[in-house]
Amino acid sequence: MPVVTAPERRYVITFGCPDRTGIIARISGFLAEHGGWIVEAAYHTDPDTGWFFTRQVVRAGSLPFDADELRARFGEVAADLSAESSWEVSDTGERRRAVVLVSKAGHCLYDLLGRVASGELDVDIAAVIGNHESLADITRAHGIPFHHVPFPAGDKAAAFEEVRKLVGEHDPHAVVLARFMQILPADLCREWAGRAINIHHSFLPSFIGAKPYHQAHTRGVKLVGATCHYVTADLDAGPIIDQDVIRVDHGDSVEDMVRKGRDIEKVTLARGLRWHLENRVLVHGNRTVVF
Repeated sequence: MPVVTAPERRYVITFGCPDRTGIIARISGFLAEHGGWIVEAAYHTDPDTGWFFTRQVVRAGSLPFDADELRARFGEVAADLSAESSWEVSDTGERRRAVVLVSKAGHCLYDLLGRVASGELDVDIAAVIGNHESLADITRAHGIPFHHVPFPAGDKAAAFEEVRKLVGEHDPHAVVLARFMQILPADLCREWAGRAINIHHSFLPSFIGAKPYHQAHTRGVKLVGATCHYVTADLDAGPIIDQDVIRVDHGDSVEDMVRKGRDIEKVTLARGLRWHLENRVLVHGNRTVVF
């Protein structure tokens, strides 16, 4: 059998600051000073905001210190360049964890479970939390704990508090709303900012809210799609990570649109989650740069 080797450990630096001359030289000079071997580098300047973005990937073994010390030392560079909080150092040697929130629709969860089981998506799903029990069996079949948290119409605050506690036990890198048909309260949006990822079954900003395929069918659209975005207190209006579409025509029923749309939802969510876990998404205001 072929020998499978573990991927080389790397540090990923994501960084944003006001644009000016000398930024790349300052960052690369800092890394070169300590023997840092850059294996990936991406850059972007937004002329509308005057903001500079970069993602740098460095061989961990080329540096004489660990990730914590790299963060401490790089913090001085970030301060010099006025990056404020718009930078991060992540370590690929640290396993990524995700918690998935679901309701009844299972296509996105099935897809994520399959990708994780096959090794295509490199993340540990620590738990699945559902406001219905429909997806408990498939979750447990994959050896993953399933928590049922009912959402009674008159007392959703208590239910969301239970979800918050369950998620907090795992301190996940991502909280994935895989067709979780509940609107997160503002305090959870703030607590999970930059970690809560939603798949919306519409090509936002069109057809927000409930039953977007019905809205699309009534409008007679020729394309339906899906949007993977970060969750904010503004419904379906958070920074967009990824979008995709599929063609439909006048002969497609609402059910046809739903079926085609589910295929796009699965791919778009998986792709957006992968980019998030690989620290490829930089958020600036309500927009993203995806390297």
